[in-house]
Amino acid sequence: MTPTLCWHYPPLQEGILCRRYQRFFAEIELTSGDRITAHCPNTGPMTGICQVGAPVQVSYHADPKRKLAYTWEMIFVDGTWVGVNTNLPNRVIASALAAGILPQLAGYGTQQREVAYGQERSRIDFYLTDHPQQPPAYVEVKNTTWAQGGLALFPDTVTTRGQKHLRELQWLRQTQPDTRVCMLYFINRGDCDRFAPGDSADPTYGQLLRAAYNQGVEILPYRFAIEPTGIQFLGTAKLVL
Repeated sequence: MTPTLCWHYPPLQEGILCRRYQRFFAEIELTSGDRITAHCPNTGPMTGICQVGAPVQVSYHADPKRKLAYTWEMIFVDGTWVGVNTNLPNRVIASALAAGILPQLAGYGTQQREVAYGQERSRIDFYLTDHPQQPPAYVEVKNTTWAQGGLALFPDTVTTRGQKHLRELQWLRQTQPDTRVCMLYFINRGDCDRFAPGDSADPTYGQLLRAAYNQGVEILPYRFAIEPTGIQFLGTAKLVL
């Protein structure tokens, strides 16, 4: 399919990653020579992408209420830009849903965020309604940056929260058979055309994902190309289970 631009970045500044520390901080040397501390909006281990010396892009925010004026947005590894800012995927998906870009989810007239559901008081990322032909859809979103060759993998560490979400989605599928239940993987790099569970990092998650798929939970691994100017939707990756 033809790539579709679905997100514009503000003007970004380039630099080199010096180090990431205390999870939320990154020391970056800008092309101007200035060394800055940027907010790292990614709580995970960033397996395979947190490479010291790699080019990065940061955004600047002049808000005096912010503790750090810079935010680390992306890093260039394995010949491609990879998104770092985990606050962005849900915003990008919201924009893409409103524009009708995502093929399996196009046509819904209303999207609600953080709707309560499940046995453990979870909140779904998106609840979609008002489709002329499809039932309401529950959509959970997971950011995916770990890759081996052209294969995107999730998760890259043990995630009890992710396991909980899969159990909740299975419960939804069993108790609300007249709705759609979807797990959407936001592949935050443009060099992967396949997706699989990260069994070596969290085998329990892989087992739960396969069980959810067999019970009718829709698995939507969506590909996105990350560039300093914006984010393009590339289509759906092949699911490898």
